[in-house]
This record gives sequence, C-alpha cells and structure tokens, in this order.
Amino acid sequence: MAKPPSPDEKAELVDHVAAFQGYFKVGRYFFRHTLFQGGQSPVISREVFERGHAAGVLPYDPLRDEVVLIRQFRAGSYVAGRHPWSWETVAGIIEEGETPEGVVRREAGEEAGIEVGDLIPIHDLMLSPGAMSESCRVFLGRVDTTTAGGVFGLESEGEDILVRVVPFDEARAMLDGGEIDNAVAVIALQWLALHRAEVRDRWR
Repeated sequence: MAKPPSPDEKAELVDHVAAFQGYFKVGRYFFRHTLFQGGQSPVISREVFERGHAAGVLPYDPLRDEVVLIRQFRAGSYVAGRHPWSWETVAGIIEEGETPEGVVRREAGEEAGIEVGDLIPIHDLMLSPGAMSESCRVFLGRVDTTTAGGVFGLESEGEDILVRVVPFDEARAMLDGGEIDNAVAVIALQWLALHRAEVRDRWR
C-alpha cells in the first residue's frame, strides 16, 4: 500500500483564469506551497493543459500469448520532431457518466474491433504532471486474438487506426529496441513482462 502524502506538503490555490479555450483548454493557475527547507513559496504561476482523464487497455490473449497494438498518426510526436506514427494501447477519454472500465471496453470496439473480457488494473498514473492535469487508468484486458487485425477508427473523428496482433516476445523486442515510445504502452508491456506467468495461470 502506498504511503500517505506528507502532512508538511501543502499547496494553496490563489487564483485561476482560463488562458485558452478551444477543443482543449489551458488554465493559468496561481499557487503558493510549502518549501522543503521550511516556510512558504511566493505565488507562482503555471499554465496547465486540461483535457480530462483517460483510460487505456493492453489487450492480451493468454492462450496464444499475443497482444493487440494499434498504430496511428500523432500530431504531438510530429511537433516534437519524432516519427509521427506510434504503436500504442487502446485508450480514450473518460466522458461524464462513464467508468474507466466502460471506456476501455467501448474504445476496444471502436479502435480495434475487439471485445474485451476480464480486466486487471495495472496503474493509475499522471501522464505529464508538470504541465497536464490528465491522468490515465491502465488495464490489461483479456481478448481472443483469433480474428483481430485490420484498420478501424471513427471516420467522424478522423481516425485511421492500424490494428496488429503481436506475439508477446516480438512486442517485448519492439519495446527493448525503442520502437514503442508511447508511455502507456511501455508501462503496460513492462507490467505484463513482470506478471505474465501469473496472468496466464489466472486466465488459462
């Protein structure tokens, strides 16, 4: 069990204004917080990119020892000067009234044309806490990869998603070779590498 936060670490919100409002929004926040050497900081200003919270799932077939990865164009990677097509897990934004489990099941159908069975929680993580408020609940999901694969996505959202079934050993080699650089996919595959025998025994 994680230790509770230190009672000496406290932050106070002084003010908040909307810096930008479009499809996404950016808030400008003004904080004061305690200092490690004692006392309190002056008021600091930080812009935070706000897009809600997400949930992702690594689809895994324990009988065939295969994972399902998706590949799509990513504007952020392009702007960062990286190759703009990325191998990822299935993921989506949690809309109002949805649960993280419901999101990954919905997105698995929309993005990959597959149905997810049992779910194992992996982690609840912040994606870039220095600049974003977005968190992501990550799961391992049991699937049957027999007929998985193809091109999916919602045309109305401009999605063009390649779905590929990958033997676990090949996915691990892609990870070790730096071919997979999406943070959620890296975390999910590393978790599966550590717990694979246990998962296969549980889901056999």
